[in-house]
Amino acid sequence: MTLTFGLAVYFMVWWIVLFAILPFGIRRTQEEAGEVSPGTEASAPDRPHFLRVIVMTSVVTTIVFLGYYWIRESGLTLEDISFLTPPSMR
Repeated sequence: MTLTFGLAVYFMVWWIVLFAILPFGIRRTQEEAGEVSPGTEASAPDRPHFLRVIVMTSVVTTIVFLGYYWIRESGLTLEDISFLTPPSMR
């Protein structure tokens, strides 16, 4: 795997994981807090904690990417996983 390909995969996985993690930890909206900032939607989070979201996204993405990298470099194929191989091909 080249460095460019690895960075591209990491970047794509990072964005997917970001949108999966983004709603976690949101406790209340601006409307529930009673302080709607001008120019924002009332349903926007009161305190979004972006730094925590970015750190958690990076940690989860690194774990997922290392698993992907290990499987890719180990030479493991679907034929090596017995329950995924049809009985006629064993």
